[in-house]
Amino acid sequence: MTKRENLLALLRRQPCVEIPVEFNLCPDLLEIFKEKTGGQTDYQAYFDMPWRNVADIRLDYDPEDYRKFYPDGLKEGATIDIWGVAHEPGSKAAKHMTYMRNPMKEMEDLEEIMSYPFPDFSKGDASHQKRQVEEIHAQGLAANGSMQCTIWETAWYVRGMENLMVDMSCEPEIAAWIFDKVTEQALIRARSYANAGVDIIYLGDDIGMQNGPMMSKVMYQTWIKPRLKKVVDAIREINPEIIIFYHSCGTVTEFIPDLIECGINVLNPIQSECMDFGEIYNEYGGKISFHGTIGTQTTMPFGTPQEVKEQVWKHLDIAKKHGGLFVAPTHLLEPEVPWENILAYVEACREYQV
Repeated sequence: MTKRENLLALLRRQPCVEIPVEFNLCPDLLEIFKEKTGGQTDYQAYFDMPWRNVADIRLDYDPEDYRKFYPDGLKEGATIDIWGVAHEPGSKAAKHMTYMRNPMKEMEDLEEIMSYPFPDFSKGDASHQKRQVEEIHAQGLAANGSMQCTIWETAWYVRGMENLMVDMSCEPEIAAWIFDKVTEQALIRARSYANAGVDIIYLGDDIGMQNGPMMSKVMYQTWIKPRLKKVVDAIREINPEIIIFYHSCGTVTEFIPDLIECGINVLNPIQSECMDFGEIYNEYGGKISFHGTIGTQTTMPFGTPQEVKEQVWKHLDIAKKHGGLFVAPTHLLEPEVPWENILAYVEACREYQV
Protein backbone atom coordinates (compact mmCIF):
# COMPACT_ATOMS: atom_id res chain seq x y z
CA MET A 1 0.00 0.00 0.00
CA THR A 2 1.05 3.59 -0.59
CA LYS A 3 0.75 6.05 2.28
CA ARG A 4 -2.40 7.36 0.59
CA GLU A 5 -3.99 3.93 0.19
CA ASN A 6 -3.13 2.98 3.76
CA LEU A 7 -4.61 6.18 5.20
CA LEU A 8 -7.83 6.00 3.20
CA ALA A 9 -8.28 2.34 4.16
CA LEU A 10 -7.79 3.19 7.84
CA LEU A 11 -10.29 6.05 7.72
CA ARG A 12 -12.83 3.78 5.97
CA ARG A 13 -12.33 1.22 8.75
CA GLN A 14 -10.78 -1.25 6.33
CA PRO A 15 -7.58 -3.29 6.81
CA CYS A 16 -4.38 -1.23 6.69
CA VAL A 17 -0.72 -2.19 6.97
CA GLU A 18 0.66 0.52 9.27
CA ILE A 19 -0.32 3.24 11.71
CA PRO A 20 0.35 6.65 10.12
CA VAL A 21 1.67 9.62 12.08
CA GLU A 22 0.53 13.23 11.98
CA PHE A 23 1.08 16.35 14.07
CA ASN A 24 1.60 20.09 13.71
CA LEU A 25 4.46 22.05 15.24
CA CYS A 26 4.32 25.60 16.60
CA PRO A 27 7.10 27.97 15.47
CA ASP A 28 9.26 27.25 18.54
CA LEU A 29 9.10 23.50 17.99
CA LEU A 30 9.77 23.94 14.29
CA GLU A 31 13.09 25.54 15.23
CA ILE A 32 13.87 22.65 17.55
CA PHE A 33 13.03 20.23 14.74
CA LYS A 34 15.52 22.01 12.48
CA GLU A 35 18.20 21.83 15.17
CA LYS A 36 17.60 18.17 15.92
CA THR A 37 17.60 17.10 12.28
CA GLY A 38 20.55 19.03 10.96
CA GLY A 39 18.62 21.78 9.20
CA GLN A 40 15.66 19.86 7.80
CA THR A 41 12.67 22.13 7.20
CA ASP A 42 9.84 19.80 6.12
CA TYR A 43 8.74 17.75 9.11
CA GLN A 44 5.84 16.22 7.18
CA ALA A 45 8.31 14.64 4.76
CA TYR A 46 10.83 13.80 7.47
CA PHE A 47 8.26 11.82 9.47
CA ASP A 48 6.54 10.32 6.39
CA MET A 49 3.14 11.86 7.07
CA PRO A 50 0.51 10.46 4.70
CA TRP A 51 -1.19 13.63 3.46
CA ARG A 52 -0.52 17.11 2.21
CA ASN A 53 -2.77 20.15 2.00
CA VAL A 54 -3.97 21.61 -1.28
CA ALA A 55 -3.98 25.41 -1.26
CA ASP A 56 -7.33 27.16 -0.99
CA ILE A 57 -8.75 29.35 -3.75
CA ARG A 58 -6.44 32.33 -4.14
CA LEU A 59 -8.22 35.63 -3.80
CA ASP A 60 -6.58 39.03 -4.00
CA TYR A 61 -7.57 41.51 -1.32
CA ASP A 62 -6.20 44.66 0.25
CA PRO A 63 -6.06 44.48 4.08
CA GLU A 64 -6.14 48.26 4.18
CA ASP A 65 -9.72 48.18 2.89
CA TYR A 66 -10.77 46.83 6.30
CA ARG A 67 -9.00 49.32 8.57
CA LYS A 68 -12.06 51.57 8.56
CA PHE A 69 -13.85 48.91 10.61
CA TYR A 70 -11.36 49.51 13.44
CA PRO A 71 -11.85 53.24 14.19
CA ASP A 72 -9.83 52.99 17.40
CA GLY A 73 -6.88 51.65 15.48
CA LEU A 74 -4.92 48.42 15.74
CA LYS A 75 -1.83 47.48 17.66
CA GLU A 76 1.45 47.76 15.76
CA GLY A 77 2.20 44.53 13.96
CA ALA A 78 -1.45 43.56 13.56
CA THR A 79 -2.50 41.65 10.46
CA ILE A 80 -5.88 41.57 8.75
CA ASP A 81 -7.04 38.38 7.09
CA ILE A 82 -9.15 37.83 4.00
CA TRP A 83 -12.38 38.11 6.04
CA GLY A 84 -11.31 41.46 7.49
CA VAL A 85 -10.63 39.96 10.93
CA ALA A 86 -7.66 41.60 12.66
CA HIS A 87 -5.07 39.66 14.63
CA GLU A 88 -2.99 41.70 17.05
CA PRO A 89 0.31 40.37 18.45
CA GLY A 90 0.38 39.49 22.12
CA SER A 91 3.17 39.78 24.66
CA LYS A 92 6.48 37.95 24.31
CA ALA A 93 5.09 35.22 26.56
CA ALA A 94 2.15 34.73 24.19
CA LYS A 95 4.54 33.38 21.55
CA HIS A 96 2.53 32.88 18.32
CA MET A 97 -0.85 33.56 19.94
CA THR A 98 -2.70 36.67 18.80
CA TYR A 99 -5.66 38.76 19.97
CA MET A 100 -8.61 38.68 17.58
CA ARG A 101 -10.58 41.81 16.69
CA ASN A 102 -14.02 41.54 15.06
CA PRO A 103 -14.77 44.04 12.27
CA MET A 104 -18.58 43.84 12.54
CA LYS A 105 -18.67 44.07 16.32
CA GLU A 106 -20.13 47.57 16.50
CA MET A 107 -22.69 47.19 13.69
CA GLU A 108 -26.27 47.50 14.91
CA ASP A 109 -28.68 46.92 12.05
CA LEU A 110 -29.16 44.57 9.11
CA GLU A 111 -28.56 47.24 6.48
CA GLU A 112 -25.14 47.99 7.93
CA ILE A 113 -24.37 44.27 8.21
CA MET A 114 -25.30 43.72 4.58
CA SER A 115 -22.90 46.45 3.44
CA TYR A 116 -19.88 44.61 4.84
CA PRO A 117 -17.39 43.53 2.10
CA PHE A 118 -17.29 39.75 2.51
CA PRO A 119 -14.73 37.93 0.33
CA ASP A 120 -16.12 36.41 -2.87
CA PHE A 121 -14.30 33.15 -3.61
CA SER A 122 -16.18 32.78 -6.89
CA LYS A 123 -13.86 35.50 -8.24
CA GLY A 124 -10.70 33.77 -7.03
CA ASP A 125 -8.13 31.57 -8.77
CA ALA A 126 -8.41 27.80 -8.26
CA SER A 127 -6.26 26.81 -11.24
CA HIS A 128 -3.49 25.45 -8.98
CA GLN A 129 -5.66 22.95 -7.13
CA LYS A 130 -5.93 20.12 -9.64
CA ARG A 131 -2.20 20.33 -10.36
CA GLN A 132 -1.38 20.18 -6.67
CA VAL A 133 -3.64 17.15 -6.20
CA GLU A 134 -1.87 15.36 -9.05
CA GLU A 135 1.55 16.20 -7.59
CA ILE A 136 0.53 14.92 -4.15
CA HIS A 137 -0.92 11.72 -5.61
CA ALA A 138 2.27 11.17 -7.62
CA GLN A 139 4.11 10.99 -4.28
CA GLY A 140 1.74 8.29 -3.07
CA LEU A 141 0.12 10.69 -0.59
CA ALA A 142 -3.45 11.75 0.11
CA ALA A 143 -4.60 15.23 -0.94
CA ASN A 144 -6.42 17.24 1.72
CA GLY A 145 -8.58 20.31 1.24
CA SER A 146 -8.46 22.11 4.58
CA MET A 147 -11.27 24.58 5.25
CA GLN A 148 -11.81 24.51 8.97
CA CYS A 149 -13.68 27.42 10.55
CA THR A 150 -16.34 26.52 8.03
CA ILE A 151 -19.48 28.27 9.28
CA TRP A 152 -19.85 29.05 12.99
CA GLU A 153 -16.30 30.18 13.68
CA THR A 154 -15.94 32.36 10.60
CA ALA A 155 -19.30 33.95 11.36
CA TRP A 156 -18.41 34.86 14.92
CA TYR A 157 -14.89 35.92 13.97
CA VAL A 158 -16.36 38.71 11.85
CA ARG A 159 -19.31 39.54 14.13
CA GLY A 160 -17.96 38.80 17.62
CA MET A 161 -19.13 35.77 19.56
CA GLU A 162 -21.35 37.60 22.08
CA ASN A 163 -22.97 39.65 19.35
CA LEU A 164 -23.68 36.62 17.18
CA MET A 165 -25.12 34.70 20.12
CA VAL A 166 -27.43 37.65 20.82
CA ASP A 167 -28.34 37.82 17.12
CA MET A 168 -29.25 34.12 17.14
CA SER A 169 -31.60 34.72 20.07
CA CYS A 170 -32.92 38.24 19.48
CA GLU A 171 -32.05 39.37 15.94
CA PRO A 172 -32.50 36.21 13.85
CA GLU A 173 -32.55 38.06 10.53
CA ILE A 174 -29.04 39.37 11.21
CA ALA A 175 -27.76 35.95 12.29
CA ALA A 176 -29.33 34.29 9.25
CA TRP A 177 -27.80 36.77 6.84
CA ILE A 178 -24.30 36.34 8.29
CA PHE A 179 -24.53 32.54 8.43
CA ASP A 180 -25.89 32.32 4.89
CA LYS A 181 -23.18 34.60 3.55
CA VAL A 182 -20.45 32.50 5.18
CA THR A 183 -22.08 29.25 4.02
CA GLU A 184 -22.25 30.57 0.45
CA GLN A 185 -18.48 31.01 0.47
CA ALA A 186 -17.93 27.62 2.12
CA LEU A 187 -19.90 25.99 -0.69
CA ILE A 188 -17.72 27.63 -3.35
CA ARG A 189 -14.53 26.48 -1.62
CA ALA A 190 -15.79 22.94 -0.96
CA ARG A 191 -16.96 22.42 -4.53
CA SER A 192 -13.64 23.70 -5.81
CA TYR A 193 -11.71 21.19 -3.70
CA ALA A 194 -14.03 18.36 -4.72
CA ASN A 195 -13.71 19.18 -8.41
CA ALA A 196 -9.92 19.26 -8.05
CA GLY A 197 -9.97 15.62 -6.93
CA VAL A 198 -8.92 15.80 -3.28
CA ASP A 199 -9.27 12.66 -1.18
CA ILE A 200 -10.23 14.47 2.01
CA ILE A 201 -11.99 17.71 2.87
CA TYR A 202 -11.41 18.98 6.39
CA LEU A 203 -14.33 21.00 7.77
CA GLY A 204 -14.83 22.18 11.32
CA ASP A 205 -16.00 24.70 13.85
CA ASP A 206 -15.32 24.74 17.58
CA ILE A 207 -18.74 24.02 19.07
CA GLY A 208 -17.45 22.68 22.39
CA MET A 209 -15.85 24.22 25.46
CA GLN A 210 -13.63 22.46 27.99
CA ASN A 211 -16.53 21.62 30.29
CA GLY A 212 -19.50 21.42 27.97
CA PRO A 213 -21.03 22.40 24.63
CA MET A 214 -20.79 25.97 23.42
CA MET A 215 -24.49 26.17 22.67
CA SER A 216 -27.64 24.16 23.24
CA LYS A 217 -28.46 21.24 21.00
CA VAL A 218 -31.56 23.06 19.76
CA MET A 219 -29.54 26.15 18.87
CA TYR A 220 -26.96 24.00 17.06
CA GLN A 221 -29.64 22.11 15.15
CA THR A 222 -31.37 25.36 14.21
CA TRP A 223 -28.42 27.43 13.07
CA ILE A 224 -25.37 25.29 12.31
CA LYS A 225 -26.39 21.75 11.43
CA PRO A 226 -28.52 22.48 8.33
CA ARG A 227 -25.82 24.71 6.86
CA LEU A 228 -23.09 22.14 7.56
CA LYS A 229 -25.21 19.46 5.90
CA LYS A 230 -25.64 21.71 2.89
CA VAL A 231 -21.85 21.89 2.50
CA VAL A 232 -21.43 18.13 2.96
CA ASP A 233 -24.20 17.39 0.46
CA ALA A 234 -22.55 19.68 -2.11
CA ILE A 235 -19.30 17.73 -1.74
CA ARG A 236 -21.09 14.39 -2.04
CA GLU A 237 -22.87 15.48 -5.22
CA ILE A 238 -19.47 15.87 -6.88
CA ASN A 239 -17.72 12.86 -5.36
CA PRO A 240 -19.41 10.54 -2.85
CA GLU A 241 -16.06 8.92 -2.03
CA ILE A 242 -14.42 12.00 -0.52
CA ILE A 243 -13.70 11.51 3.18
CA ILE A 244 -15.00 14.41 5.23
CA PHE A 245 -13.30 15.35 8.51
CA TYR A 246 -14.87 17.59 11.12
CA HIS A 247 -12.86 19.40 13.80
CA SER A 248 -14.17 20.73 17.06
CA CYS A 249 -12.20 21.20 20.23
CA GLY A 250 -13.89 20.73 23.58
CA THR A 251 -16.81 18.60 24.70
CA VAL A 252 -18.93 17.71 21.67
CA THR A 253 -20.31 14.32 22.74
CA GLU A 254 -23.95 15.30 22.40
CA PHE A 255 -23.39 16.60 18.85
CA ILE A 256 -21.87 13.38 17.48
CA PRO A 257 -25.23 11.95 16.27
CA ASP A 258 -25.89 15.23 14.42
CA LEU A 259 -22.46 15.12 12.78
CA ILE A 260 -23.06 11.54 11.67
CA GLU A 261 -26.44 12.56 10.23
CA CYS A 262 -24.73 15.40 8.35
CA GLY A 263 -22.43 12.85 6.68
CA ILE A 264 -19.19 13.45 8.58
CA ASN A 265 -16.80 10.50 8.24
CA VAL A 266 -14.05 11.40 10.72
CA LEU A 267 -14.30 13.37 13.98
CA ASN A 268 -11.31 15.30 15.33
CA PRO A 269 -9.85 15.63 17.94
CA ILE A 270 -11.70 13.78 20.78
CA GLN A 271 -10.00 16.07 23.28
CA SER A 272 -8.85 13.68 26.00
CA GLU A 273 -9.04 16.27 28.77
CA CYS A 274 -12.82 16.39 28.44
CA MET A 275 -13.91 13.38 26.34
CA ASP A 276 -13.20 9.71 27.13
CA PHE A 277 -12.17 7.96 23.92
CA GLY A 278 -13.12 4.53 25.25
CA GLU A 279 -16.66 5.66 26.00
CA ILE A 280 -16.99 7.50 22.69
CA TYR A 281 -15.68 4.54 20.70
CA ASN A 282 -17.93 2.09 22.52
CA GLU A 283 -20.92 4.19 21.48
CA TYR A 284 -19.94 5.33 17.99
CA GLY A 285 -17.11 3.07 16.76
CA GLY A 286 -18.19 1.54 13.46
CA LYS A 287 -20.40 4.55 12.69
CA ILE A 288 -17.70 7.20 12.40
CA SER A 289 -13.90 7.26 12.45
CA PHE A 290 -11.66 9.36 14.66
CA HIS A 291 -8.51 11.50 14.41
CA GLY A 292 -6.57 12.68 17.44
CA THR A 293 -7.18 11.49 21.05
CA ILE A 294 -3.66 12.16 22.47
CA GLY A 295 -3.90 15.16 24.77
CA THR A 296 -1.90 18.28 23.99
CA GLN A 297 -2.77 19.86 27.35
CA THR A 298 -1.65 16.83 29.35
CA THR A 299 0.07 13.78 27.85
CA MET A 300 2.17 15.41 25.14
CA PRO A 301 3.62 18.29 27.22
CA PHE A 302 3.72 16.71 30.68
CA GLY A 303 3.82 12.94 30.24
CA THR A 304 6.97 10.87 30.03
CA PRO A 305 7.92 9.33 26.68
CA GLN A 306 6.73 5.98 27.99
CA GLU A 307 3.40 7.48 29.05
CA VAL A 308 2.99 8.94 25.56
CA LYS A 309 3.58 5.51 24.04
CA GLU A 310 1.18 3.81 26.43
CA GLN A 311 -1.57 6.31 25.65
CA VAL A 312 -1.13 5.74 21.91
CA TRP A 313 -1.19 1.96 22.32
CA LYS A 314 -4.17 2.07 24.68
CA HIS A 315 -6.27 4.01 22.18
CA LEU A 316 -5.22 1.85 19.24
CA ASP A 317 -6.20 -1.22 21.27
CA ILE A 318 -9.61 0.32 21.98
CA ALA A 319 -10.12 0.89 18.24
CA LYS A 320 -9.24 -2.67 17.20
CA LYS A 321 -12.89 -3.76 17.18
CA HIS A 322 -13.98 -1.61 14.23
CA GLY A 323 -10.79 0.22 13.25
CA GLY A 324 -10.96 3.83 12.18
CA LEU A 325 -8.54 5.60 14.55
CA PHE A 326 -5.96 7.94 13.02
CA VAL A 327 -4.18 8.45 16.33
CA ALA A 328 -2.46 11.82 16.72
CA PRO A 329 -2.04 14.75 19.11
CA THR A 330 -5.30 16.61 19.50
CA HIS A 331 -4.00 20.02 18.49
CA LEU A 332 -0.96 22.09 17.57
CA LEU A 333 2.07 21.03 19.63
CA GLU A 334 3.08 24.01 21.75
CA PRO A 335 6.52 25.03 23.12
CA GLU A 336 6.10 22.99 26.33
CA VAL A 337 6.12 19.66 24.45
CA PRO A 338 9.51 17.91 24.83
CA TRP A 339 11.17 16.71 21.64
CA GLU A 340 11.47 13.28 23.25
CA ASN A 341 7.68 13.04 23.53
CA ILE A 342 7.25 13.80 19.83
CA LEU A 343 9.67 11.00 19.00
CA ALA A 344 7.86 8.72 21.46
CA TYR A 345 4.55 9.33 19.68
CA VAL A 346 6.13 8.51 16.30
CA GLU A 347 7.84 5.41 17.67
CA ALA A 348 4.63 4.20 19.31
CA CYS A 349 2.78 4.36 15.99
CA ARG A 350 5.57 2.59 14.14
CA GLU A 351 6.00 -0.11 16.77
CA TYR A 352 2.30 -0.97 16.98
CA GLN A 353 1.35 -4.27 15.41
CA VAL A 354 -1.62 -3.76 13.07
